[in-house]
Amino acid sequence: MANSNFTALGMAVPEKIVPNQYFESFIDTNDEWIVSRTGIRARRHAGPEEYTSHLCVRAARDLAERSGTDLSDVDMIIVATTSPDHPMPGMACMVQYRMEMPRAGAFDIYAACAGFTYGIVIAKGLIAAGTHRKVLVIGGETLSKITDFTDRTSCVLFGDGAGAVLLEAAAPGEKGGVGMCITGAFGEGGTDLYMSGLSPKIYDHPIVCNQKIIQNGKKVFKWAVNTVTREVPRLLELNNLQLADIDWFIPHSANMRIIEAICKELDFPMEKTLQSLSEFGNTSSASIPLALHIGLRDGRVKKGDKALFFGFGGGLTYAGAVLEIGF
Repeated sequence: MANSNFTALGMAVPEKIVPNQYFESFIDTNDEWIVSRTGIRARRHAGPEEYTSHLCVRAARDLAERSGTDLSDVDMIIVATTSPDHPMPGMACMVQYRMEMPRAGAFDIYAACAGFTYGIVIAKGLIAAGTHRKVLVIGGETLSKITDFTDRTSCVLFGDGAGAVLLEAAAPGEKGGVGMCITGAFGEGGTDLYMSGLSPKIYDHPIVCNQKIIQNGKKVFKWAVNTVTREVPRLLELNNLQLADIDWFIPHSANMRIIEAICKELDFPMEKTLQSLSEFGNTSSASIPLALHIGLRDGRVKKGDKALFFGFGGGLTYAGAVLEIGF
């Protein structure tokens, strides 16, 4: 069974910066209210002709340029997104075509804010099975295109961006950088965070059919804090680790109040927690790689550091992974 190493990172965000003051012109809010309740100071919005596939491709190119890695021999591309350009072809297929990776298989994951971490779990499994050796995992979103800008409680949250990571098979006998992972779901909570599609119901519950993000913030907040604080100790136990062994906790950047509540319950220091909220808003599947990028950019994260990723979101789904930074 081959181990897997975490060897490269890339990112992409739209050029357009949207500060909190932007929302003051059309909804009852202000910068102080948004910062105090979410921790968000700005976010990026894609242009009219800029879509999730464009950001995913740019993130993959950024990864290749930063690391000097040849991606032509990548044998699988996994893209996590809730805001694809269209249902098919998938975003991973569009990346495969635009990046000219002829050997790569390609598929998308639809696990909302947990999608990127699910991608890590799947990539690790493909490498462990020996069927693949080099897997590109991308979380990419243009949430501004599915945001309800009449909902003052949610429209201030969401931003656009993409993050890409590369997992490669370790050499024979080499210790892998990706440890044990966990996944889970609470399907009952699907009506608390959704976007409408073909059916006007979720289970037997009528839903708002406007093809925009709809969420019950209070319920999702409570579920997220309870779930992450319950599952992190289990993930650590699977990896024979203590919280003190973790250099960086990188949860999904949903809301600063959620992150603070989780850290308080776990008794984990906020100064060792990475987030991308302040700069990029809630970018769903892109938030964890963007947070890691910020930590690396600022010189806080070093090669060999041990990080704990934990994604959680629509579905309701969650996934956690412990890994060592290999670059």
